Amino acid sequence: MSDSSVEQPLRGVRVLAIEQMQAMPFGTQLLARMGADVVKVEHPTSGESGRAAAPSIIDVDESRVGATFLRNNLCKKSIAVDLKHPKGVELIRQLVPSYDVVTENFKPGTMERLGLGYETLRDLHPQLVYASVSGFGSLRETPYGSWPAYACVAEAMAGFYSFRPEPGRKPNIGVAGAIGDIGTALFCVVGMLAALRSRDRTGRGQKVDVSMLDAIISIMDMTVFGPSIGITDQSVSAWPGVVSAFAASDGLFVVQVGREPQFERLARTIGHPEWLEDPRLATREGWSRHQEPILRPAIEAWAADKGKLEASRILAEQGVPAGPSYEGEELRNDPHVKAHEMVVDVPGPPGEGPVRVHGNPIKFSDIPEGPVERWPLLGAHTEEVLRRDLKLSDGDFESLKSEGVIR
Repeated sequence: MSDSSVEQPLRGVRVLAIEQMQAMPFGTQLLARMGADVVKVEHPTSGESGRAAAPSIIDVDESRVGATFLRNNLCKKSIAVDLKHPKGVELIRQLVPSYDVVTENFKPGTMERLGLGYETLRDLHPQLVYASVSGFGSLRETPYGSWPAYACVAEAMAGFYSFRPEPGRKPNIGVAGAIGDIGTALFCVVGMLAALRSRDRTGRGQKVDVSMLDAIISIMDMTVFGPSIGITDQSVSAWPGVVSAFAASDGLFVVQVGREPQFERLARTIGHPEWLEDPRLATREGWSRHQEPILRPAIEAWAADKGKLEASRILAEQGVPAGPSYEGEELRNDPHVKAHEMVVDVPGPPGEGPVRVHGNPIKFSDIPEGPVERWPLLGAHTEEVLRRDLKLSDGDFESLKSEGVIR
């Protein structure tokens, strides 16, 4: 449970987030949920592009806000500043020395064209950590630097869709949600925290650059590793062992058996000890080869009168790796998920139910989870932040608003 009297681990770290959609917003949200002060910079009229994503809801101010924005911008402040206006750029430059980190995830060259590239901001604030996420990176050469890149592009290029192929079947694109975005964000957060630690030691900031393609290559490490040790067929059928989904009375559960003791436990648990004497099932390759004609019918007959969680529990308690394949509400009601606070209700607009978002998977022994604040309305904190950090007067505000520089 949350306890506002306990300081979160990143309290005092200030992040100026010039970001859009999911890759960087997921990372800065993780920082915010651990106590960092994250100030998000958005366009005064449209906001960042995630607000226009579909599906969407009508918010308390009658604006339409997209699902991508809803689930990636909790616990942040929003300031509305037009970065295409010279005075807007100047405001950001004036803000930078008050922050530890500036983040951005635009196509390489965009921030430089705006006058907010790393070299420019480093001159203003040598201790700055500047974190950049893009499809193909910006610190090293790449032939793809001008390409637009959503997660599925990087996933495809990293081998995600060619791994474990099924004969005659094209892969489902985006099957893992936004793993390209979220995986990249996690690497970026690690880099940011490491750069902050280095700055504490040396007094110097630096640029952290994470390519989405590089991140997914790291996650999909078997794509290049397998062939280097002689694995030429990475299909499911060639995998030596059992790794599949099986039917129970209320849906599917997965089983992965890759070692002999696990196979023995599986056989005995489901009432087929004779498998242990069957020469066809004497090797891991044999389990794979005979999964459909022998193993599947037996496993599914055993599970036919059991729920998928019950079947998984029985197998797991005997040392066989297994788990239910959940859908939305099933996941929310799982006892582990409840105990770990991994589905969090955020109040929605009046008359609507709560918006459910993921909890923080990082748990600390001495620090309870902080309270989760709803996503910000567009420009809700512009005046607060600019008054606090730049000491702008009433006249300054009115002038900037009238020119459309801020909202």
